[in-house]
Parts: sequence; C-alpha cells; structure tokens
Amino acid sequence: MSSVKRLVYAVIHFLREQSQMDAFTSDEQESLEVAIQCLETVFKINLEDSHLAVPIRLTEMFEDSCHKNEILPLSDSLPEDLEKADQLKDEGNNHMKEENYGAAVDCYTQAIELDPNNAVYYCNRAAAQSKLSNHNEAITDCERAIAIDPKYSKAYGRMGLALTSMNKYQEAINSYRKALDLDPENDSYKSNLKIAEQKLRDMSSPTGTGLSFDMASLINNPAFISMAASLMQNPQVQQLMSGMMTNAIGGPAAGVGGLTDLSSLIHAGQQFAQQIQQQNPELIEQLRNHVRSRSFSGSTEEHS
Repeated sequence: MSSVKRLVYAVIHFLREQSQMDAFTSDEQESLEVAIQCLETVFKINLEDSHLAVPIRLTEMFEDSCHKNEILPLSDSLPEDLEKADQLKDEGNNHMKEENYGAAVDCYTQAIELDPNNAVYYCNRAAAQSKLSNHNEAITDCERAIAIDPKYSKAYGRMGLALTSMNKYQEAINSYRKALDLDPENDSYKSNLKIAEQKLRDMSSPTGTGLSFDMASLINNPAFISMAASLMQNPQVQQLMSGMMTNAIGGPAAGVGGLTDLSSLIHAGQQFAQQIQQQNPELIEQLRNHVRSRSFSGSTEEHS
C-alpha cells in the first residue's frame, strides 16, 4: 500500500501544479481541486505527507519512461549522408546569423531527413521556428531533441523561450529549471527563469498586467509621435491635459473641475489611453508585440 500511496501523492502533486496554471478556466481549476480532494479522502493522504514524496516529479517519470520505450527512427544513413547533414546544419546556422529564418528551417529539415537521430538538428530548428513565431512547432522539436538526448540542456532552454512567448510561464519555469539542473552555470537560463517567474507573479497580481512598456522605444517611435501630435489637436484631449497641468502647479482649475486627486489623474490617463486605442489600435498592438519580443533574452544565443 505504501507504493500506491506514493504514486497517489505524486498524482496529487501533479494535479496541484496543474490547478495553478493559467491555461485552465476557473471551472476547470475547480474540477482539479475536487479531484485532489477526492484522492486525498479515498487514500487518506495530503500534500503535508512529505515522507511520501518521490525524488523526481511525475511528469519526469513519465517522460523518462516514454524515452526508454520510444522507438526512434532507424537510421540507415551512409557516411556521406551524415557529412551532408552536418554541412546543412552549418548552412542553417549561417542563415540564422543573417536572420533568414525560413531558409534556416529548410536547411535543418533537410539535415534531419538525412540524420533523423541527431538532437542538435531538432534543437536548432526549434530556434528558427521560434524566430518565426511558430512556437508550437518549436516546442515539438525541443521534445524530439530531448527524446533523443534527455540531458540536452539547450533543448530545455529553447523550449522555455517558446513557452514564455505563449505566456505559459509555469511550464517555461519548469523547462528553465530543468535546463539549469543540467547546466547550473548558464547565465541565460538564470536570467530567463527570473523573467518567467516575474511574469507569472505579474499575472497573479490583482493589479498586474504582465506587460510593461519600454518607454524609450515608445517615445522614439515615429508613428506614436505622429499619433500623439494628432491627438493633441483634439479639444477633449486638450482639456484633459490642461486640467492635469493646472492641478500640478496649483492653478485655478485645481479644485474647480480640475484634477484634485490621484483617482482623477488615473481617470484622465485612462481616457487618454482610450483615445490612443481608438485612433490607432494597430500601433498599440505593434508596441505590445515589440515589448514582448524585448522582454526575454535569447536573440544572441549561439547555435550548435
């Protein structure tokens, strides 16, 4: 019975992790909580029974089992095929340096066809797919690389980048932690882990948005400057700005229809933001994407 309880404890721990992920709706999270309570009641255990914990997580046990039993493609590659595959990999790396990501994907794909059991080719293709915003494909390639080489830290790191781009921060954190287990001194993994953890905290915060603008890029954006100049010709915006200025210097508008407190200032800012959103929603989305692309590192990583 002890081994059964340890298995159930691992399942409960897994379900608890899943219930805290943003990928599920509130109803689905509630269902997971009910499942946890049922298991705890039936087997008379809970997460406080730490003596039942196993050394590795349930997902890792499952992955290891799959890797051991998975039949990888049989390679009948000739020596000249392997040499050609390596040349294609190098060509793909050059395309990556030139930011020609589509061509890089093609090269890595051809290399994989010649040598389907080389983890590096899948991992490199994952990097190119991420640059093309094909994050699901990138994750699949990382998983294939890990299936071939479970100790390949770079595959976990690149999977973390793809998961972060999809706002799957808890899963990204798990990937970065695994990468650091395998490569503890890697500064890139440490930095990206901190970013994913902060984004997860921001999403969990009642006031957090998970998005912070790069103000320097914003005010230097020609489209934004043009839009702001146009908005300043709007009488309603002029009135809002006038109220903000007179309140700031204690002028006559203060206390008489002016902005007399913080809530009024916030309200004025919200109205200004709404004006911007209505005038040019495409630019706002571009700015959001720009900030997301700058919010985590990985653009200067070397390729194998």
